[in-house]
Amino acid sequence: MARFHLKDSGRTAGPNGTQSCAHPACSKEGLHRAPRSRQALDRYYWFCLEHVREYNRAWDYCAGMTPEEIEAHIRADVVGWRPTWPMGWWASRRADALFDTADDGFGFFSAEEGRRARAGNGKTKPAAARTAEEKALSAMDLSPPVTLERLKARYKELVKRLHPDANGGDQAAEERLKSVNQAYATLKNSVGS
Repeated sequence: MARFHLKDSGRTAGPNGTQSCAHPACSKEGLHRAPRSRQALDRYYWFCLEHVREYNRAWDYCAGMTPEEIEAHIRADVVGWRPTWPMGWWASRRADALFDTADDGFGFFSAEEGRRARAGNGKTKPAAARTAEEKALSAMDLSPPVTLERLKARYKELVKRLHPDANGGDQAAEERLKSVNQAYATLKNSVGS
């Protein structure tokens, strides 16, 4: 980079003043501004047209940055230096998973939970499961009586939500899917017979 020593004019006013060009060998009026450095983009040198062009040709914004720093700078600049959050299909799946773990004590968001709350006189937690069928019903969030059609519909709903392709690799969801599969096998045998 062809550097030249600049006169520090200290000019902060607009370009209509009588400021001289910041190039040491020039006495023309400095009407065009150029940033002083990457860290001080709001402070300027003032040049005549010929010297601002020369300064701009020689100035390298990324001087001293590694390729990784340049890439990070570009990515941050794309979003205006603001933090971003995931959008689209994956984000909605993550939100669904977080929503499913929320405590909905009054059953506002789940019709099945609401029925259980009303049937239990406001108690939202059912009694501890004792038999294999009760444990399976609890794992699938169902309450008796259960028909084969209702069991299959609930199983499909849970598998769609908990499947590894749909939950973004959430280990807790995969473990829950395993218990749902076992519960489905248990209930299918007891309901089907």
